[in-house]
Parts: sequence; structure tokens; C-alpha cells
Amino acid sequence: MNIILLGPPGAGKGTQAAYLVDGRGMVQLSTGDMLRAAVAAGTPVGLQAKAIMAAGELVSDAIVTGILSERLDQDDVRRGFILDGYPRTPAQAAALEALLAEKGMHLDYVIVLAVDEEALVDRISGRFSCAKCGAGYHDRYKLPVRAGVCDVCGSTEFKRRPDDNAETVRTRLAEYRAKTAPILPFYEAKGLVRTVDGMAPIEDVKREIAAILDS
Repeated sequence: MNIILLGPPGAGKGTQAAYLVDGRGMVQLSTGDMLRAAVAAGTPVGLQAKAIMAAGELVSDAIVTGILSERLDQDDVRRGFILDGYPRTPAQAAALEALLAEKGMHLDYVIVLAVDEEALVDRISGRFSCAKCGAGYHDRYKLPVRAGVCDVCGSTEFKRRPDDNAETVRTRLAEYRAKTAPILPFYEAKGLVRTVDGMAPIEDVKREIAAILDS
């Protein structure tokens, strides 16, 4: 089973991908992780990417597709893969289609985690975590039982990601709408798109995705 998980930042793609990796043995293919691994391994495309990044330039779609191509040749991918963060544009979707056809592979589903944007801004901008053990909290939905004390380890130090603020989240959502959402018609025309309520409780989202994959 090969799928794309699609949705804006904070929709829960990483959480659901982790469930699929643990529960079904699927392989999560994150372009960032693949890029770093290719550079570290010194693969031909990784060396190209390293030179480009060393020059302070952005890695091209062709390089990203090349790195994905190398990764798809590895045996573990045969158990099924999850693409998270790629494709991001119609051009990348077309390149992926050609790459999979070349390798005799195909996509089974494009699963979209649909969200309410204002609720998502609230969800993300209120997040913070324990600086010691990483336990997650939220200003509105999950405060520590004792104010200022981590429920898990008792630490009194907390931290927030610098990009977890309303302005940054809205910017990332606008970028998603402008650049990534336009790939949906490409996959809708192929009958691959399935939509899941990304605002539902995590376990409900997990069950809904499982039902799609088992159908």
C-alpha cells in the first residue's frame, strides 16, 4: 500500500504516519530525512545536493526526485510507503507520477487531513512542552495538573517552538493553500483522494485512515 498524506502544517500527518509505520510496517518517506541521509551516505544525487546546499542555494525538484528515486530502490519500501511533505506542487506530482511508472509502482490513495484553519491556528499556537522530558501541553486544552510543573518528570522548565505562533502558522497555511492544495485536482481526476477529518481526536483519525486502507 503506497499513499500520500496531505494536509497543512499541524494537521497531524506525522502522528498518523508514525501509527502506520508501527502498525503496518510501512516506510515513511520524508524529503528532508531522505535528503540528509543521501548527503551523509555520499550517494551520487546526495553529493549533488551537498554541493548545492554548500553554495547556499535551494535544492531543485530534479534533485529531490533523484533522491526519492534512490530511496524507492531500497528493499524496505516494498512493504509500502507513506509520502509526507512531497509532492508539494503540481510539477512535483507530475514528476512523481513518471517516477513511479518507471519503477512499476503506483499510488493507492492520497489521504487528505482536512482541518478548520482557525482551530488549527489555536491548536498550534498554544502548544508548549517540557524542556526536560518533552511532554506536550497546551495553553487551553492540556495544562499541567500543577501549574508550572511537568506531570511526567516534575521539571519546572518549559519551552515553545519559535514558529508556533499565530502569525507564522497563518503564513504556513496560506503557503499550503497557494502551492500544495492545487495538486488535489491531479489526484482527484485519478480517483485516489480520500478525505479524513483532521480535527477529530487522534484515535478517530487513526481508525478512519485504517478503514480506508482496509477497504
